[in-house]
Amino acid sequence: MRKNPITLSLLGALVLSACASVNNPLTGPHLSDVANPAQQQEARVVRMPMPIDHTPMSSPNSLWEANKRSFFRDQRANNVGDILTVLIDIRDEARLRNTTSRGRDTANELQVGQLFGIVDYLQDNLPDRWEPNANLEGSTDTRGTGEINRNEEISLRIAAVVTDRLPNGNFVIAGRQEVQVNKELRELRIAGVIRPEDITADNAIPYFKIAEARIAYGGRGTISTVQQPPYGQRLYEFVVPF
Repeated sequence: MRKNPITLSLLGALVLSACASVNNPLTGPHLSDVANPAQQQEARVVRMPMPIDHTPMSSPNSLWEANKRSFFRDQRANNVGDILTVLIDIRDEARLRNTTSRGRDTANELQVGQLFGIVDYLQDNLPDRWEPNANLEGSTDTRGTGEINRNEEISLRIAAVVTDRLPNGNFVIAGRQEVQVNKELRELRIAGVIRPEDITADNAIPYFKIAEARIAYGGRGTISTVQQPPYGQRLYEFVVPF
């Protein structure tokens, strides 16, 4: 009997992976080799929004430059590509309770007259006595109760980049932060529109002064996967409406 080489290859890979999983708990994760830092993935060339290049114009016998906002240097973000800090301190608490009760009773009575002699004809030809009158009755009762008790608290600091400058002078900002611990990746995203005058002296802005703010905080990994219901259960709840 000739064995399939593909089957043998799969069995060999399975045995090797099993050996690796057994050795890792005993020896621990291995350190990576020493390499050139410039070739690491984190050190690749990054392209960011940059301001339009303006040639500085200086006046003779003057320390003032026409493209500066003030005589002293302003450390706040004031152009595309600058970085500022977004202060996120959200404390949200909501309690909602809703009770619904609905009932309905209906009663209808229909009487059929002679109707051109059809009623008499049916009464004479049907084997049992036929009643020409009809009564319809119905009753429905619906009750529902819903309750929401939510308490959320998020306190974070994230750096954002000015990606665009609108014609009215407002800035469009966007920022992202990723933190990986073991097999769990936490991700924070922020985007919105701000006014330059709302930026504080230490180059920061609170989240409640960001228009069209989009704040997302979540994660993906082992913990997030365990907290979610299985795919089969989610598919069952999607298909079955009851």
